[in-house]
Amino acid sequence: MLKKYANLLVNYCVEIQEGDKLYIRSTTLAEPLIREIYREAIKAGAHVVEIDMDFRGKSKMFLDEANEAQLMTPSPLYKLAMETFDAYLYIRAPFNLRENQNANSKNSGIRSKALAPISKVYFERTGTKELKRNLCQFPTQAAAQNAGMSLEEYQNFIYNACNLFTDDPIQAWLDVRKKQQVVTDILNSHEHIQYKAEHIDISFSTKGRTWINSDGQTNMPSGEIYTSPVEDSVNGVIHFTFPGLYMGEEVEGVTLWVEDGYIQRWEAKRGKDFLDRIFAMKGTRRFGEAAIGTNYNIQRTTKNILFDEKIGGSVHMAIGQSYLQCGGKNESSVHWDMISNMKNGGEIFADGELIYKDGMFLAWS
Repeated sequence: MLKKYANLLVNYCVEIQEGDKLYIRSTTLAEPLIREIYREAIKAGAHVVEIDMDFRGKSKMFLDEANEAQLMTPSPLYKLAMETFDAYLYIRAPFNLRENQNANSKNSGIRSKALAPISKVYFERTGTKELKRNLCQFPTQAAAQNAGMSLEEYQNFIYNACNLFTDDPIQAWLDVRKKQQVVTDILNSHEHIQYKAEHIDISFSTKGRTWINSDGQTNMPSGEIYTSPVEDSVNGVIHFTFPGLYMGEEVEGVTLWVEDGYIQRWEAKRGKDFLDRIFAMKGTRRFGEAAIGTNYNIQRTTKNILFDEKIGGSVHMAIGQSYLQCGGKNESSVHWDMISNMKNGGEIFADGELIYKDGMFLAWS
C-alpha cells in the first residue's frame, strides 16, 4: 500500500520530472513512506536534495528555549527550497498534536513573524505552480487517537480517502478531476454565490475570481472546489457545524457575522478566547477562501482539516490568506478553514439559480 501511495504522490500529485529538485518534510515516524517516495522520486529522475524529518518534541524545545536571534533566523535550506526548488512534499506524521499548545507564546509570535516572508514566497510560487506542492498524511497513533479511531481504522480511512484501494489510484483521481470540472465550469460561469442552510445565509461575489478544481495535486486526499471571494463582497451570517482545530487549539460552534467582507462579530460555544486572539491578527477578519467539499469517501470529522474540509456534502470558508491562483488579494499569516454540513437542507445558489441541494450538485444527479 505504501508503494501505491508513493507512486501516487510522486507521479501524480507533484508530477516529478527528470531534473526536478524535491524537498520532503515530515517526522521520523513517516520513514516507511519516505523510503518508498525516495525510491519513486529517484526512478523518476528527481534530485532529492533534502529530507527534513523532525524528531519528537523538536518544535516545542525550540519555541521554549531559543533566543531571539535563533527565533528570527529561518532554516537556510527551507528558505532556499521555498524560493528555488521545483517540488515540495509535506507529509504530516505527528507525534503529539498538542505539542505546542503550551509552548512560549511570545516566542511563537516572533517565529511566525520571521517566517512570514518565506510564507509569502511559498503562497506566490505554489499559486503559479512554479513550486509543485502536496500536503498528505501518514497514519500515526496520535492522529488516530485524535480522530477517535484505532491505528488500523485510521490507516484504512486515509487509504480509502486517497483512493488507494482502487486498482489504479492515478486513474481514480483523473476521474475525480473530470467529474468535478463539470461543476467547476458552472461556478466559473456565475458571479454571485449564496450558501443557505440552518443558521447560514451568506453571499459573496466571485467576479474576476476563479474557482479551482482541486483534484489531488495540491492535497492528498482532495475533493473540493474552491475560490477566493472578492474581499469586500461577503455579507451575512455563517455557522460552522463541525469543530475547528488550529495551532493545537480547538473551537466549537463558531458563528460569524459579516458586513461588506469584514467580520464584525463572532461567537463560539467553546474556544472564544482563542478566536479573539486570532481575530486580532492582521488580515484574519476577511475571508481568503470559499469552498465546497466533494470527497464522499470522507463522511466523518477527524479533527484534521486536510480531511475534514473535503467531506462530501459540506462547505467551508477560510479566514485570512487568499489564494493567488484564484485572484485573491487578502494577506495574512493565518489561513484557517471552518466547515459546515450541507446534507440536511443546505442549498447553494449561483446568480439566484439553485445548483446544489442536500450536499450534492444538481448537475451530478
